[in-house]
Amino acid sequence: MDAKALITRGDQLFSKRGSLLSLWQEIADQCYPERADFTVTRTLGEDFAGHLTTSYPIMMRRDLGNSFASMLRSTAVDWFAIRASREEYEDQAAKEWLEWATGTMRRAMYDRRSKFTRATKEGDHDFAAFGQAVMSVDINRHGDGLLFRCWHLRDCAWSENEDGDIDELHRKWKPTAAQIAKLFPFTIHPKVMERLTGAAPTPYAELQVRHIVMPSEDFGDPRWTRRNRIGQLITPFVSIFIDVEHMHIMECVGQRRFKYVVPRWQTVSGSQYAFSPATVAGLPDMRLLQDMSRVLLEAGEKATNPPMVAVQEAIRGDVSIFAGGITWVDQEYDERLGEVLRPLTQDKSGLPIGIDMRKDVMMMLREGFFLNTLTLPQNGPEMTAYEVGQRIQEYIRQASPIFEPMEDEYNGALCETTFDVLMDGGAFGGADEIPESIRGDEVGFRFESPLHEAIERQKGQKFAEVSQLFAQTVQVEPSVQADVDFRTAFRDVITSLGAPAKWLRSEDEADRLIDEQAAEENAAKMLEAMGAGANVAEQIGKANQVLGPEEMAA
Repeated sequence: MDAKALITRGDQLFSKRGSLLSLWQEIADQCYPERADFTVTRTLGEDFAGHLTTSYPIMMRRDLGNSFASMLRSTAVDWFAIRASREEYEDQAAKEWLEWATGTMRRAMYDRRSKFTRATKEGDHDFAAFGQAVMSVDINRHGDGLLFRCWHLRDCAWSENEDGDIDELHRKWKPTAAQIAKLFPFTIHPKVMERLTGAAPTPYAELQVRHIVMPSEDFGDPRWTRRNRIGQLITPFVSIFIDVEHMHIMECVGQRRFKYVVPRWQTVSGSQYAFSPATVAGLPDMRLLQDMSRVLLEAGEKATNPPMVAVQEAIRGDVSIFAGGITWVDQEYDERLGEVLRPLTQDKSGLPIGIDMRKDVMMMLREGFFLNTLTLPQNGPEMTAYEVGQRIQEYIRQASPIFEPMEDEYNGALCETTFDVLMDGGAFGGADEIPESIRGDEVGFRFESPLHEAIERQKGQKFAEVSQLFAQTVQVEPSVQADVDFRTAFRDVITSLGAPAKWLRSEDEADRLIDEQAAEENAAKMLEAMGAGANVAEQIGKANQVLGPEEMAA
């Protein structure tokens, strides 16, 4: 495809998504005003929330977006760990290598230059408000680290393949002429270079650029459709940068990975775009809360500063009802006809009812944003093990709609893409350095979150219950010792708790130590038996000397 065909292809995706921008704009106006530039142009210094009467919906979205990072990507814990696709592949050497690779990947992600925290913070709030975010993972232009970016949903459009995976994304971008010269120094269009070297240079002039990542088979360039010996494409994707103004392709390279990560919270069949269950449920309450707050503010202002009733031609000048103000009254007015100036009588009985209704809407809005389900249940000292287990089960049921899409669509996809980029960049060394048991295997990730914490706590609780039941039963029936493999159960619980691999010996090493310990115990028993036999022989010899052979035989 040439530049014109690629831009036309992207314009079709953007046009089909046009009506969705109005919904995103409405959501942003209500709870994410700093992002409310889908259909309007914002200016620097504009009051983002000037049209709102209460900030409660903004705080709900803020708290939900912040909860994603604090609960699923807390820097206080190692929130992810690289694992093999199948647990049985992980011998001790594999576990130690995977643990080392996890540390290497974590350091690369949290390097200050990678901008990981900044990108995920923006992505979290897009995910909370709009149900999706667009992030990119790549090596920076210096080639010495990662670079994470979060892109505005307004500028991105994508499509799914037959498997439901996003495999094509078009992104609008407005870099300056100076940035284009740094990124594409050898392929920049001559007219763009004139803006930098002309008589009146304009290095900060913005250009219309389109970045496209699409399947290489759809692009049609034979350079990127070569296959390996088993028939797989060597470069399944192609990355293209186009100067839209001049219809000029500045870069076209093959990619082994789709380096855009588009986490989606709740999808609807027939659409490649997702929605946020929080804002879908909360948008009516947001509008209602704004109207109720406006009415209550007006009612409160009337109650404290009521409208006045004045007698015409009896007031000389303006009515001054401010503090220290004087209202002059005609001295000839007869006050027996009524007060010349009095507050208008109002019925204020509805004000408390309105406040109570507003509190109900705020409570519903808090539930709509799942903030009432994000607290891990606490175990009281008076609670039984059964009650603790039931509370954990209830928490898992309530928290799963939040954590499952985040871990799979968001954290999982982000970590897998990051691992692939680092692997292609040689951050984990050569393939011969990977333990043979997992070499060539697909990796997976285990995440630390309140949901996993609750699940692992439940596993530990089950182990404690089994141990207690075993201790009670073995006193009555000792043969049950053969029914429970406590060694396997203990290793499983230790691994599930996320203990470092070095804390747990390999099974072969543990078997060797057990055999050595058993051999030492057997040797000690043999020495004890030999010592006992020697004592018996010595006693027999002494008795033979005292009694004589005939008496000993008798």
